[in-house]
Amino acid sequence: MECSLCKSDAIVNLRYNGTHLCEKHFIKFFQKRVNLEFRRELKIRGPTKLGVALSGGKDSSVALFETHRIFGKRKDVQIIAITVDEGIESYRPQTITAAESLTRSLGIEHRILKIRDKYGTTMDEISSGGKLAPCSYCGVFRRKLMNSGGLDEGVDYMITGLNLDDTAQSIMMNLVRGDVGRLKRMGPHDTVKDGLVPRLQPLRRIPEKEVLLYAILKGISFSHVTCPYADRAIRNEFRDSIDKWEERTPGTKYSIVNSFDRIKSLLPPDNDIQIGRCKICGSPTPGEICQSCAFEMELGTWT
Repeated sequence: MECSLCKSDAIVNLRYNGTHLCEKHFIKFFQKRVNLEFRRELKIRGPTKLGVALSGGKDSSVALFETHRIFGKRKDVQIIAITVDEGIESYRPQTITAAESLTRSLGIEHRILKIRDKYGTTMDEISSGGKLAPCSYCGVFRRKLMNSGGLDEGVDYMITGLNLDDTAQSIMMNLVRGDVGRLKRMGPHDTVKDGLVPRLQPLRRIPEKEVLLYAILKGISFSHVTCPYADRAIRNEFRDSIDKWEERTPGTKYSIVNSFDRIKSLLPPDNDIQIGRCKICGSPTPGEICQSCAFEMELGTWT
């Protein structure tokens, strides 16, 4: 099978646009989309510090690699990678090793934040003592720790590795829940709010399989291990459903994200979604107590 743009052998078939691409043209197509997404989401008008949420998996590793490719030589941009260690012994040590390898090769500063240091517990401990699935606690704790870590480091934006699959799943999950507030707060963010580091998502229009292929072709160091608790997440059901829709109608994932982008501006403005401060920790929250503090009290780790 030949590349649609040249006579070389194709390595990938992109069913959503009907093209076959060789390695050279796939890499160019991938980087072009990342360039365009950064251009949409980020306007640098002075010295800027970019944080990258680095888990050590393929998506966040590619996000860091691309951030460095585009901004690494700019004197007005500083890049720092931040990793949250949730305390999952069969998983996190391997991903941290991969993250450290990548940051060393790119010459990027790397910070590791431990949930145990902040909350006095780990996901392994919570898995046997919490009322909910570990993912429910992990997502809340990880987001709060990443945001506070970004504030401590003085980053202007936090870059995440959310890909097209992740984005489509999050949109559908929030729609099914009827959670308009969370839909409105989904990244990427184009405004800065007190106490919150705005998030950027340069991979949000790139399918997960293409992120993996790009990482392999570019020799990007990442960990292949998966979280032992991931199979208990409700997100898996949405992933399976959307994957079936995509298989039947290629381009469905793009349609979901494009539709959301078109209606996002029609959702209630931010001043209609009241964001106050948690009366315990002072973090921004739509309620009196943030979910993180509520979980800490439930688990008995808050003091």
